Amino acid sequence: MKKYLALLTALVLFSTVLRAQSRTLKQLLELQMPKTQADDYCGTRGAGVCYNPVNQKYYAAFCGNTKFPMAVFTAAGKRISDDTLTAMEDIRGIWYDPATKKILANGYNNIGWLYYTLDNRGIPANINYKFSDMNQPSAQSVGAYDAGLRYVCFLDGSQVKLYENFENLFANLKDSVQLHWGRKKSQGRGENEQAQVGNVDYNYTNVIVSNIKGAEFGVLKFADRQIELYDYKTGYLQQTLKLPASAPVEPALNFAFCNGIYWLFDIENRKWKGYK
Repeated sequence: MKKYLALLTALVLFSTVLRAQSRTLKQLLELQMPKTQADDYCGTRGAGVCYNPVNQKYYAAFCGNTKFPMAVFTAAGKRISDDTLTAMEDIRGIWYDPATKKILANGYNNIGWLYYTLDNRGIPANINYKFSDMNQPSAQSVGAYDAGLRYVCFLDGSQVKLYENFENLFANLKDSVQLHWGRKKSQGRGENEQAQVGNVDYNYTNVIVSNIKGAEFGVLKFADRQIELYDYKTGYLQQTLKLPASAPVEPALNFAFCNGIYWLFDIENRKWKGYK
Protein backbone atom coordinates (compact mmCIF):
# COMPACT_ATOMS: atom_id res chain seq x y z
CA MET A 1 0.00 0.00 0.00
CA LYS A 2 2.83 2.36 0.88
CA LYS A 3 4.54 1.61 -2.42
CA TYR A 4 1.28 2.31 -4.26
CA LEU A 5 0.83 5.67 -2.50
CA ALA A 6 4.45 6.59 -3.17
CA LEU A 7 4.01 5.77 -6.86
CA LEU A 8 0.78 7.74 -7.05
CA THR A 9 2.42 10.74 -5.38
CA ALA A 10 5.35 10.57 -7.79
CA LEU A 11 2.98 10.48 -10.78
CA VAL A 12 1.05 13.51 -9.50
CA LEU A 13 4.26 15.46 -8.96
CA PHE A 14 5.55 14.50 -12.39
CA SER A 15 2.28 15.57 -13.99
CA THR A 16 2.45 18.91 -12.12
CA VAL A 17 5.99 19.52 -13.35
CA LEU A 18 4.98 18.76 -16.94
CA ARG A 19 2.09 21.21 -16.73
CA ALA A 20 4.41 23.86 -15.36
CA GLN A 21 6.96 23.28 -18.10
CA SER A 22 4.53 23.38 -21.02
CA ARG A 23 1.12 25.01 -21.35
CA THR A 24 -1.01 26.83 -23.90
CA LEU A 25 -1.66 30.54 -23.59
CA LYS A 26 -5.06 32.13 -24.17
CA GLN A 27 -5.80 35.59 -25.52
CA LEU A 28 -6.82 37.96 -22.76
CA LEU A 29 -6.71 41.53 -24.04
CA GLU A 30 -6.33 43.71 -27.14
CA LEU A 31 -4.86 47.19 -27.53
CA GLN A 32 -6.06 48.79 -30.76
CA MET A 33 -3.51 51.31 -32.02
CA PRO A 34 -4.72 54.56 -33.62
CA LYS A 35 -4.78 55.55 -37.30
CA THR A 36 -5.06 53.36 -40.38
CA GLN A 37 -2.49 52.29 -42.96
CA ALA A 38 -3.78 55.03 -45.25
CA ASP A 39 -2.66 57.77 -42.85
CA ASP A 40 0.69 59.52 -43.12
CA TYR A 41 3.20 58.34 -40.52
CA CYS A 42 0.93 55.51 -39.40
CA GLY A 43 3.69 53.03 -38.50
CA THR A 44 3.89 49.32 -39.22
CA ARG A 45 5.83 47.43 -36.54
CA GLY A 46 5.27 47.52 -32.82
CA ALA A 47 8.08 48.77 -30.59
CA GLY A 48 6.59 47.42 -27.39
CA VAL A 49 4.09 47.63 -24.55
CA CYS A 50 4.70 48.56 -20.93
CA TYR A 51 2.42 48.89 -17.90
CA ASN A 52 2.48 51.59 -15.23
CA PRO A 53 1.10 49.99 -12.03
CA VAL A 54 0.78 53.37 -10.30
CA ASN A 55 -1.72 54.88 -12.74
CA GLN A 56 -2.78 51.44 -14.07
CA LYS A 57 -2.23 52.31 -17.72
CA TYR A 58 -0.62 50.59 -20.70
CA TYR A 59 1.76 52.46 -23.02
CA ALA A 60 2.32 51.14 -26.55
CA ALA A 61 4.18 52.57 -29.52
CA PHE A 62 5.30 51.94 -33.07
CA CYS A 63 8.97 51.94 -34.00
CA GLY A 64 10.58 53.50 -37.05
CA ASN A 65 9.90 57.24 -36.88
CA THR A 66 9.46 60.05 -34.36
CA LYS A 67 6.02 60.76 -35.84
CA PHE A 68 4.68 57.22 -35.59
CA PRO A 69 1.80 56.73 -33.15
CA MET A 70 1.96 56.07 -29.44
CA ALA A 71 -1.12 55.22 -27.40
CA VAL A 72 -2.18 55.02 -23.76
CA PHE A 73 -4.79 52.51 -22.59
CA THR A 74 -6.66 51.72 -19.39
CA ALA A 75 -6.07 48.39 -17.66
CA ALA A 76 -9.16 47.14 -19.51
CA GLY A 77 -7.67 48.06 -22.89
CA LYS A 78 -9.63 51.27 -23.64
CA ARG A 79 -7.55 53.89 -25.43
CA ILE A 80 -7.58 57.27 -23.66
CA SER A 81 -5.01 59.13 -25.78
CA ASP A 82 -5.97 60.82 -29.04
CA ASP A 83 -4.72 60.21 -32.57
CA THR A 84 -2.14 63.00 -32.37
CA LEU A 85 0.06 61.33 -29.74
CA THR A 86 3.36 60.17 -31.22
CA ALA A 87 6.37 58.22 -29.96
CA MET A 88 8.40 61.49 -30.25
CA GLU A 89 11.50 59.42 -31.02
CA ASP A 90 12.40 56.36 -33.08
CA ILE A 91 12.24 53.94 -30.15
CA ARG A 92 12.68 50.18 -29.89
CA GLY A 93 12.09 48.87 -26.35
CA ILE A 94 9.83 50.56 -23.79
CA TRP A 95 9.57 49.74 -20.08
CA TYR A 96 8.46 51.00 -16.67
CA ASP A 97 11.04 51.57 -13.94
CA PRO A 98 9.43 51.17 -10.49
CA ALA A 99 12.41 52.83 -8.76
CA THR A 100 11.97 56.12 -10.62
CA LYS A 101 8.31 55.61 -11.56
CA LYS A 102 9.11 56.58 -15.14
CA ILE A 103 8.36 55.21 -18.60
CA LEU A 104 11.69 54.66 -20.35
CA ALA A 105 12.72 53.54 -23.82
CA ASN A 106 15.80 52.82 -25.88
CA GLY A 107 16.13 54.25 -29.34
CA TYR A 108 17.29 53.01 -32.71
CA ASN A 109 21.05 52.67 -33.20
CA ASN A 110 22.91 55.41 -31.27
CA ILE A 111 19.90 57.50 -30.24
CA GLY A 112 20.36 56.32 -26.66
CA TRP A 113 17.90 55.98 -23.79
CA LEU A 114 15.11 58.38 -22.87
CA TYR A 115 12.14 58.78 -20.55
CA TYR A 116 8.70 60.29 -20.97
CA THR A 117 7.26 63.11 -18.89
CA LEU A 118 3.57 62.50 -18.26
CA ASP A 119 0.79 65.05 -17.85
CA ASN A 120 -1.83 64.87 -15.09
CA ARG A 121 -3.83 62.31 -17.11
CA GLY A 122 -0.83 60.04 -17.54
CA ILE A 123 -0.34 60.97 -21.21
CA PRO A 124 3.26 61.48 -22.44
CA ALA A 125 3.85 65.22 -22.91
CA ASN A 126 7.52 65.25 -23.89
CA ILE A 127 10.75 63.27 -23.72
CA ASN A 128 14.04 63.68 -21.90
CA TYR A 129 17.27 61.95 -22.91
CA LYS A 130 19.14 60.01 -20.24
CA PHE A 131 22.13 59.56 -22.53
CA SER A 132 22.92 59.15 -26.22
CA ASP A 133 25.29 56.92 -28.20
CA MET A 134 25.33 53.15 -28.63
CA ASN A 135 24.23 51.82 -25.25
CA GLN A 136 22.96 48.54 -26.69
CA PRO A 137 24.37 45.65 -28.78
CA SER A 138 23.03 46.66 -32.21
CA ALA A 139 20.93 49.21 -34.07
CA GLN A 140 17.66 47.23 -33.79
CA SER A 141 18.13 46.02 -30.19
CA VAL A 142 14.92 46.07 -28.13
CA GLY A 143 15.39 46.70 -24.41
CA ALA A 144 13.50 44.84 -21.66
CA TYR A 145 13.83 45.85 -18.03
CA ASP A 146 14.53 43.47 -15.15
CA ALA A 147 13.32 45.43 -12.13
CA GLY A 148 14.73 42.85 -9.70
CA LEU A 149 18.26 42.91 -11.07
CA ARG A 150 17.87 46.52 -12.27
CA TYR A 151 19.37 45.67 -15.65
CA VAL A 152 18.13 46.48 -19.13
CA CYS A 153 18.35 43.27 -21.15
CA PHE A 154 19.03 42.90 -24.88
CA LEU A 155 19.17 39.87 -27.16
CA ASP A 156 22.43 39.73 -29.11
CA GLY A 157 22.93 36.64 -31.24
CA SER A 158 22.54 33.77 -28.75
CA GLN A 159 23.29 35.90 -25.72
CA VAL A 160 21.21 38.04 -23.41
CA LYS A 161 23.29 41.07 -22.51
CA LEU A 162 22.58 42.94 -19.31
CA TYR A 163 23.26 46.66 -19.15
CA GLU A 164 23.57 48.52 -15.87
CA ASN A 165 22.41 52.12 -15.84
CA PHE A 166 25.12 54.32 -14.37
CA GLU A 167 23.19 57.40 -13.24
CA ASN A 168 22.46 59.55 -16.32
CA LEU A 169 25.87 59.30 -17.97
CA PHE A 170 25.99 55.96 -19.79
CA ALA A 171 24.94 52.32 -19.64
CA ASN A 172 27.56 49.76 -18.69
CA LEU A 173 27.55 46.18 -20.02
CA LYS A 174 27.51 44.24 -16.76
CA ASP A 175 26.94 40.60 -17.73
CA SER A 176 25.86 38.22 -20.49
CA VAL A 177 24.03 34.90 -20.54
CA GLN A 178 24.35 32.29 -23.28
CA LEU A 179 20.99 30.84 -24.36
CA HIS A 180 20.98 27.16 -25.31
CA TRP A 181 18.16 27.29 -27.86
CA GLY A 182 15.42 24.76 -27.07
CA ARG A 183 17.67 22.69 -24.82
CA LYS A 184 17.13 21.67 -21.20
CA LYS A 185 19.99 21.37 -18.74
CA SER A 186 19.80 17.57 -18.89
CA GLN A 187 20.55 17.75 -22.64
CA GLY A 188 23.62 19.91 -22.23
CA ARG A 189 25.01 22.32 -24.78
CA GLY A 190 24.25 21.91 -28.46
CA GLU A 191 26.89 21.25 -31.07
CA ASN A 192 28.60 24.28 -32.61
CA GLU A 193 26.99 26.81 -30.27
CA GLN A 194 28.25 30.32 -31.01
CA ALA A 195 27.47 33.30 -28.82
CA GLN A 196 27.51 35.73 -31.75
CA VAL A 197 25.13 33.68 -33.91
CA GLY A 198 21.39 33.51 -33.22
CA ASN A 199 18.85 30.90 -34.28
CA VAL A 200 16.84 31.41 -37.47
CA ASP A 201 13.70 29.93 -35.89
CA TYR A 202 13.51 32.69 -33.26
CA ASN A 203 12.67 36.39 -33.20
CA TYR A 204 16.17 37.86 -33.38
CA THR A 205 15.63 41.33 -31.88
CA ASN A 206 13.61 40.73 -28.72
CA VAL A 207 14.04 39.15 -25.33
CA ILE A 208 11.49 39.62 -22.53
CA VAL A 209 11.88 39.49 -18.75
CA SER A 210 9.19 37.26 -17.24
CA ASN A 211 9.82 37.95 -13.52
CA ILE A 212 9.57 34.18 -12.94
CA LYS A 213 12.43 33.00 -10.74
CA GLY A 214 14.49 30.38 -12.56
CA ALA A 215 12.82 31.19 -15.90
CA GLU A 216 13.61 34.87 -16.24
CA PHE A 217 14.28 35.32 -19.96
CA GLY A 218 11.71 34.77 -22.70
CA VAL A 219 12.16 34.47 -26.46
CA LEU A 220 9.68 33.96 -29.28
CA LYS A 221 10.15 30.85 -31.42
CA PHE A 222 7.99 32.00 -34.32
CA ALA A 223 8.73 28.83 -36.33
CA ASP A 224 6.81 26.74 -33.77
CA ARG A 225 4.44 29.46 -32.52
CA GLN A 226 5.66 29.33 -28.94
CA ILE A 227 7.36 31.39 -26.26
CA GLU A 228 10.25 29.78 -24.41
CA LEU A 229 11.48 30.77 -20.95
CA TYR A 230 15.12 30.33 -19.96
CA ASP A 231 17.03 30.34 -16.69
CA TYR A 232 19.08 33.48 -16.05
CA LYS A 233 21.87 31.54 -14.33
CA THR A 234 22.32 28.67 -16.80
CA GLY A 235 20.67 29.77 -20.05
CA TYR A 236 18.77 26.48 -20.36
CA LEU A 237 15.10 26.06 -21.32
CA GLN A 238 12.66 25.90 -18.39
CA GLN A 239 9.15 26.42 -19.79
CA THR A 240 7.40 26.29 -23.16
CA LEU A 241 4.30 28.42 -23.70
CA LYS A 242 2.29 27.40 -26.75
CA LEU A 243 0.45 30.09 -28.68
CA PRO A 244 -2.96 29.75 -30.36
CA ALA A 245 -2.95 29.27 -34.13
CA SER A 246 -4.40 32.77 -34.56
CA ALA A 247 -1.57 34.49 -32.65
CA PRO A 248 0.55 36.83 -34.83
CA VAL A 249 4.25 35.92 -34.73
CA GLU A 250 7.07 37.85 -36.38
CA PRO A 251 10.80 37.16 -36.85
CA ALA A 252 11.72 40.60 -35.49
CA LEU A 253 10.23 43.26 -33.16
CA ASN A 254 6.46 43.06 -32.33
CA PHE A 255 6.95 41.09 -29.08
CA ALA A 256 6.72 42.27 -25.45
CA PHE A 257 5.79 41.35 -21.89
CA CYS A 258 4.30 43.38 -19.06
CA ASN A 259 1.74 43.06 -16.26
CA GLY A 260 1.93 39.27 -16.46
CA ILE A 261 0.82 39.30 -20.11
CA TYR A 262 2.71 38.23 -23.25
CA TRP A 263 2.12 40.68 -26.10
CA LEU A 264 2.30 40.08 -29.86
CA PHE A 265 1.62 42.76 -32.44
CA ASP A 266 -0.85 42.06 -35.25
CA ILE A 267 0.59 44.16 -38.08
CA GLU A 268 -2.37 43.74 -40.43
CA ASN A 269 -4.98 44.82 -37.87
CA ARG A 270 -2.71 47.25 -36.01
CA LYS A 271 -3.34 45.88 -32.55
CA TRP A 272 -1.39 44.37 -29.70
CA LYS A 273 -2.81 41.04 -28.58
CA GLY A 274 -2.20 39.97 -25.00
CA TYR A 275 -1.90 36.31 -23.95
CA LYS A 276 -1.77 34.69 -20.54
